[in-house]
Amino acid sequence: MNFLKILKKTVIDSQLYVSLMGTLFAVFFMLEQNTFRLPTVILIFITYFSGYLYTKYQRTKHFFKILVLNAVAGVICAFLIIHNHNEIRLIKWFIIVVLGLLYNSFFLDVYIRKIPFLKVFYVGLVWALVNCWLTLHEFNLPIFLISFFFITALVLPFDIRDMKSDTIKTFPMIIGVQNTKYIAYLLVFLSSILASFYLNLNYSIAFFLTSIVTYIFIYFAENKRNDAYFSFGVETCSALPFLFLVILEYF
Repeated sequence: MNFLKILKKTVIDSQLYVSLMGTLFAVFFMLEQNTFRLPTVILIFITYFSGYLYTKYQRTKHFFKILVLNAVAGVICAFLIIHNHNEIRLIKWFIIVVLGLLYNSFFLDVYIRKIPFLKVFYVGLVWALVNCWLTLHEFNLPIFLISFFFITALVLPFDIRDMKSDTIKTFPMIIGVQNTKYIAYLLVFLSSILASFYLNLNYSIAFFLTSIVTYIFIYFAENKRNDAYFSFGVETCSALPFLFLVILEYF
């Protein structure tokens, strides 16, 4: 039990885990598009990690330290882009970072997280832009839609988890838990169908297997479940396409 608590505090609560899951989700599409480069992977991980730390530690005594850390991370990211890519990639990255700041910055009068119903779609938008735009030479609409639908579906169980503590209106509060699950099922289904049409065979199979596991996690998502079910279980679904791909290609 102590080991699980330490694991949760050092890996999950530290935002390392969600950042790694988001990075592996991006790697899946980079491999499919034959654009995999290690500096880009490092760039994506640092961007996710610093962004989630910024969101978590607002209004805390640690916020100034996080701002300094984010400034250092920004310099590192800019160096990675300039050294390995071009100014267009730098502009794309900057736009995505600004979108992240607009999601949840307490110094703004109105930020995205305070707007009812918009949060789930906005998270899906930012993750999708990383996969379909930041890592590619041109905007890829199929990859955008696959990512957008899938990540939006994964955010909905977190709204179910937080429905008794959220201060803004969310889907579970208005339409109920079961109807929220139906929306998530539909979004996963749409992303899986698009993946089967637009991704190469092994990649579409990996995404289909991921969809099955994701359906199961959505089905059993309830407000009373332990936080680890969501922050570890549901969160892991975003890395499953990559993990299933590794199994299909190497085992």
